[in-house]
Amino acid sequence: MRMILKSLFALAALTTLAVAANAQSGEIKRSNPSEWTKGRFSEIITVNGPGKTIYLAGVGAEDEKTPANALAAALHVGNPLEQCRLAYDKIKRLLASQGASLADVVKQVVYVTDVRYLPVYGQCRTEAYRGAKVFPVNTFLVVSALAHETMLIEIDVTAVVK
Repeated sequence: MRMILKSLFALAALTTLAVAANAQSGEIKRSNPSEWTKGRFSEIITVNGPGKTIYLAGVGAEDEKTPANALAAALHVGNPLEQCRLAYDKIKRLLASQGASLADVVKQVVYVTDVRYLPVYGQCRTEAYRGAKVFPVNTFLVVSALAHETMLIEIDVTAVVK
């Protein structure tokens, strides 16, 4: 657990450095399409500079219709495949709102609450990237819990559009 936390802190530090480096030569834009996330965290950070880098916050099966100031529960409770499919559907829509697609994803980190979801995630990723010749770099982590007790999977995405 300590190693995972150190890795997560290192990833956060590297992401911060990357955002800062790109910010020196470009513009940083933050947006929150979902009401419940406003004031809590940025769902999307886009850095325009020599290219456009898009950072999506971890995306899961949270109910997008959850009102502001409420904790979003996950849809498809107990079904990791459907939660994964919903997460990728949301990722596609969030990327499209920034002029990007899954083809622009360069890195993703997948968090699951049970290692037995690895084959389910593999099936889901194959469906999401259907027709892709290559996948982005991918990190798969098993964690004890996610933001809501009913969430089984969450996907953090970085995309680059030239």
